[in-house]
Amino acid sequence: MIKIERAILSVYDKTGIVELAKFLKKYNVEIISTGGTAKTLRENGIDVVEVSQFTGFPEILDGRVKTLHPKIYGGILSIKDKKEHLKQMRENNIQPIQLIVCNLYPFEKILKIGKSDEEIIENIDIGGPTMIRAGAKNYKYVCVLVKTEFYDEFIKEMEKNNGCVSVDFSLKCAREVFKLTSRYDYIISSYFSGKIEKEVLPSDIYLYFKKVQDLRYGENPHQKGAWYRFHDKEFKREIFQGKELSFNNLIDMESAYNLVCQFDKPGCVIIKHTNPCGVAIGENLIDAYKKALQTDEISAFGGIAGFNRKIDKKLAEILIERFYEIIVAPDYEDEAIEIFKRKPNLRVIKCPEKIKYEYDFRTLVDGFLIQTPDEIDYEKFEIVTEKKPTEDEIEGLKFAWKVCKFVKSNAIVIATKNQTLGIGAGQMSRVDSTKIAIMKMRENFKELPGLIVMASDAFFPKPDSIEIAYKAGVTSIIQPGGSIEDKNVIKKCNELGISMIFTGTRHFKH
Repeated sequence: MIKIERAILSVYDKTGIVELAKFLKKYNVEIISTGGTAKTLRENGIDVVEVSQFTGFPEILDGRVKTLHPKIYGGILSIKDKKEHLKQMRENNIQPIQLIVCNLYPFEKILKIGKSDEEIIENIDIGGPTMIRAGAKNYKYVCVLVKTEFYDEFIKEMEKNNGCVSVDFSLKCAREVFKLTSRYDYIISSYFSGKIEKEVLPSDIYLYFKKVQDLRYGENPHQKGAWYRFHDKEFKREIFQGKELSFNNLIDMESAYNLVCQFDKPGCVIIKHTNPCGVAIGENLIDAYKKALQTDEISAFGGIAGFNRKIDKKLAEILIERFYEIIVAPDYEDEAIEIFKRKPNLRVIKCPEKIKYEYDFRTLVDGFLIQTPDEIDYEKFEIVTEKKPTEDEIEGLKFAWKVCKFVKSNAIVIATKNQTLGIGAGQMSRVDSTKIAIMKMRENFKELPGLIVMASDAFFPKPDSIEIAYKAGVTSIIQPGGSIEDKNVIKKCNELGISMIFTGTRHFKH
């Protein structure tokens, strides 16, 4: 047990500090304090010893040096049952300290509100981290409180143990110290890196995540799952209603919203297992929704519907006719929110901002693969066939190409100017993806439009997909190019009267 006889109280956040100090005085604990904390305690009738009195050395350099003194650190770091340490303490007139209550200058807060570099630098705490790390290292003899949430538990410990706290409790507090200082230093390091690092992918990347919540499970019920957020990033999501979001919901919702926000015109995306099963743009959201649903009405069941405009009551009435897991949009009319309440399990989410990625992560057993996000649509836009695409075909090709970037490889998207007709996703063979896209189109469109184009996320290794697409009515194709078979693919297009564009940019999505 640690008998609390002497304490240092030095806090920026003074929440609960007066109550804690009054409690310590009940047990005749000597309180040593600094500047603002000492002033607050005295104003509340609590006797304190200034650090400068305790050390015999004044605060200097505008308060930059306060607690950095051998009398402080000897009292904190001494091993209380080691004879040599006790001897040196007597020789140097050092008194033991058993409790440190300290939280740090609000560096992160000052950084976020955009203060000047000088103010930001002044909020890098030096004495605080040094002192609490020293106490945490010596946790068997010193208890350190860095979280106001621990004050009540500390009080209960002292009351239960007649003025003492257990080593187990002190160890728990020590862990919080090192969690705090590692995060604090990480944020400072990131601030300096932002001033120095010019590389897109620097030599070192330190990741710090904070848990948002535990999830019911991961991808499947037998897998545990939790949602973590980067310490300095928060994508705004306002949840109006519905069941708790699952692992799969979060991924699918982000996929849907990211894709639909690629379009300037009113758009709708319906996602299933991160793949779009229907995408469309229109004169309004209802028009776009009906076109997106037409692409694959069966697969849309239980999907996620994303929109890039405010949802009104008319669209809400249409949406609740079918089963969706999530509706996501930048905003909603009040009447629309009331309509959605008829389906209380439906998750209705507002995302007022577009998604902006800094890095794209993939996990390995021993770490991460990190890449920049896939944000380049074209390196070129080169017509490689004898036949040139019409303006309408070019419009359709650009639409299909945007959608194709969000489809799992191998990806084939068949479309018109403003609507997907068939999507082939995630097949091991590009021919199979082509066949699936055509099958979907024929199943869902009894009358085919006059303009049918096709996008492929990577090159065609053989002309076979071209022949299949031609028979289905495709008149123009967009793809990256880059195959050793490009000449034969172009030749086949020329033979069949199909126009083709090379982008020079591949869009694999694993």
